[in-house]
Amino acid sequence: MYDQASRAASAASGRTLAIMRIGIVILPDQRWSESQRRWRQADEWGFDHAWTYDHLGWRDLVDGPWFDSMATLTAAATVTSRIRLGTLVASPNFRHPAAFARQVTALDDVSAGRVLLGLGAGGIGFDSAVLGGEALPPRQRVDRFAEFTELLDLVLREDGATWRGDWFAAVDARNNPGCVQQPRVPFVVAANGPRSMRLVARFGQGWVTTGTGGDDLTSWWDGLRELSARLDQTLATAGRDPATLDRYLSLDSAPAFSLSSADFFAEQVARAAALGFTDVITHWPRASSWYAGDEAVLVDVATRLLPELRGA
Repeated sequence: MYDQASRAASAASGRTLAIMRIGIVILPDQRWSESQRRWRQADEWGFDHAWTYDHLGWRDLVDGPWFDSMATLTAAATVTSRIRLGTLVASPNFRHPAAFARQVTALDDVSAGRVLLGLGAGGIGFDSAVLGGEALPPRQRVDRFAEFTELLDLVLREDGATWRGDWFAAVDARNNPGCVQQPRVPFVVAANGPRSMRLVARFGQGWVTTGTGGDDLTSWWDGLRELSARLDQTLATAGRDPATLDRYLSLDSAPAFSLSSADFFAEQVARAAALGFTDVITHWPRASSWYAGDEAVLVDVATRLLPELRGA
């Protein structure tokens, strides 16, 4: 965890980037024979964490290759040694906490305690429609998310948990042998609204956001400033020490791809640090469509800038 005093001292010295952790998303859209190279490389380059999307299909990529997130992360754990591995983000759209807890426990075991569990409310789209259910309005999605997070926390912490809510139930749910990371794997909770932010304060070891949209970079960063202030107030109301919460920013939710150039990436990391984020996340460039870019930029960032950005 980064404490506020360290952030302030670093900013005052002009070295705001030195305390940043850098993560990368590797979409599960390639066969493992092809994608394992990326996971190995991210580990070797020194990225702090690597993530994949937890969807049954995602946007227009639903018509192309797509693989399960937990199987992908388990495979990634076997070809890496130090990098942390996470879901960005798992949701109740198609998961039940009692069953999902077993998968999380297995992944934490295989990875020797390197799991970061990103959690979110789940949006509308393929994931919410493919099982035949009705699309839920935002309030109900947050209601469901609150139960999902609470029950998942309980099952991962306690063996033989029994619980019943409006959306989920569990009877004598087992977690033996439990997580390698105790009392459970860290939750990185996605939140923009006030109710979800209260879940961050209650259950999160980290907060992750994609911002609130915006047609240009200025408005996107202005929205992030407002979100950060809202989180600060939520933590204060809950009596939560801000130093106990890591703050993750998905840079590529901005109107511009963070790996457009190495210099642009460095600028975006600096802006995130100035807002108090401890971690930023970019995406492995794809040949086309979402996150289209040049892998040469990623190589430049990883080999030339990453040690500097992480303060190495």
